[in-house]
Amino acid sequence: MKGWDTLCQQVPSNALTAWTELRTRRDQPAPTSRHHCLKGSLATATHRGIAMEQWQYEVTGGGRIWYLVDIDGRTLWIKATGTGHPKATD
Repeated sequence: MKGWDTLCQQVPSNALTAWTELRTRRDQPAPTSRHHCLKGSLATATHRGIAMEQWQYEVTGGGRIWYLVDIDGRTLWIKATGTGHPKATD
C-alpha cells in the first residue's frame, strides 16, 4: 500500500506504534483524540457489500490511517493511509 510505505519511511516510529495498536485493537476500544470512529457520512463504509464502522488513527498531525472494523470476521480493513490530511474531511 503506497501510503503505508510512505508513512513507514517518513515516520517509522509513529507507523510502528500505529501498527502495534491496530494489531492489538479490542472490539470496542475507547476513542482517544488520535484514534476514533469517523463521524457523519464517513462513519461507515462498505467492504465486500457489508457496511462497517470506519475509524481513523492519527499517525502524525496530518498523517492518517482509515480502516473498517469487521467485528464478525475479526479483521480490520485498511481503506486509506497517507502523510497528508485527508481531503474528505475538509
